[in-house]
Amino acid sequence: MLQGTLIRFPAWRARPSAEAIRPPAPQGHVPARDRPRRILMTLDAVGGVWRYAVDLAGALNRRGVRVILVGLGPEPLDGQIAEVEAMADTELAWLDLPLDWMAGSVEEVGPVAARIGDIARAHDVDLVHLDLPSQAVGLDVHCPIVVASHSCVVTWWAAVRGGRVPDAWTWQEIANRRGFDLADLVLAPSRSHAAALVKAYGPIDRLHVVPNAADPGPQPAAKQCFALSAGRWWDEGKNGRVLDEAAALADTPVLMAGALRGPNGETAVFSHAETTGEMASYALRALMARAAVFAAPSLYEPFGLAVLEAALAECALVVSEIPTFAEFWDGAALFADPRDPADFARMIDRFAADQGLAREYGQRARRRARKFTLDRQADAVLAAYARVLRTAGAPLSVGG
Repeated sequence: MLQGTLIRFPAWRARPSAEAIRPPAPQGHVPARDRPRRILMTLDAVGGVWRYAVDLAGALNRRGVRVILVGLGPEPLDGQIAEVEAMADTELAWLDLPLDWMAGSVEEVGPVAARIGDIARAHDVDLVHLDLPSQAVGLDVHCPIVVASHSCVVTWWAAVRGGRVPDAWTWQEIANRRGFDLADLVLAPSRSHAAALVKAYGPIDRLHVVPNAADPGPQPAAKQCFALSAGRWWDEGKNGRVLDEAAALADTPVLMAGALRGPNGETAVFSHAETTGEMASYALRALMARAAVFAAPSLYEPFGLAVLEAALAECALVVSEIPTFAEFWDGAALFADPRDPADFARMIDRFAADQGLAREYGQRARRRARKFTLDRQADAVLAAYARVLRTAGAPLSVGG
C-alpha cells in the first residue's frame, strides 16, 4: 500500500506509485469515466477542515481518485500525519504560509496561490479543491477550481458580534468575494451557511450545498450522567463562556473538551466546567460514546461536525437556537438560547433527570445522523466535480 508522506515545499517530489494497492472502489453515482484522476485539495490542521479534507480524501481514494493534500497554517500533530500516512492514495505537503484568517494583511497571503499552482502543475491534477475561497485569487492553473467555504471572518463577525467586519479585515472580504467569482463551483456545508454567504457577499454564482459527514465512530456505550461538549474554545463563536456559566447552574456535571489556546494567542479560561484540553479524535469519539448528553452552545456554526459525531454516539443533544442547528437537528434535539446560561442548564438537567427522554432523543439524533455518511458526501462531491469538468471540457482519464 502506498504511504502518504509529509514533504515540506519546495522539497516536493513525486511519490512512486508502482506498488500501489488500491482497495476495491465501491459503486458510486458517478461513472468512472467522469471522475477526475487526481485532485489537489487544501486544508489546515487547526479545526474541522482537517477532518473534512482527510475523510473526503479517503472516500475519494476508494473511488479511484488520488488526492494531493496541501496544508497551510500551523503544522499537523504527529497523530494527524500518521493518519494520512496510512491512507492508500493520498499525499500531504505543508506550506510555510498562513491561513487568511491568521494573516494580518493581504501581503502575507500573497504567495499562497503561486505555491499551490506550482504543486498543481507538478502533479498534473485535473481539479483544484480549495478549502479557503481567498486561495483562488491569483491561482494560475489549467483545470477547474472548486472552492469550499467552511467559515469566514465576514459571516463569523456578523453572527458573533453583529454588523460588518472592521476596516482592518475588509481585505479578507474582498479576497473571498474574488475567490467566489473565480471559482467554477462554490460548495457550502449547509443551506444556512450558503444563505449567510449570500447575505454577506451578495449573489454567488454556482453555489452548491453538500453537507459534511462523519464516519460512524464507536458504538454507543452504557451512558453515564454527564454533559459533554467539544470545540475550539478559544474561538468566541463556540460560545464556551455560556456553557461554563451553565455548568455553575446545572446539577449535571459538564465536561468541555477542546483547545483552550488558539494559534494567534487567543485563550479561554473556564471556572465551573471541567476541561480536558485538546483530545485525539478517537479519544473524543470514545468519550462521546459514554456521554448521556452533548451540548453545543455555538453562536456561529456553518455545519457543526462535533454535533454530528455526538449524534452518531447516541447522545441526547442540547444545541443553541441558530439556523444551522435548526436545519439539521429540528425534532432530534432540545434547543436553548445561546445567550442564556440558565436555559442551557435547564435543558441539560431535563435530560439528566429523565433517562427515558434522553434515550428517546439520543435515538432520534442517531437516526438523523446516519444520513450524513462519508459515502453520500463523496458521491455528492464527485457529482459536483463531474459537472464542473464536463462544463470546462477538461480531459479525463481513469486510473493513473
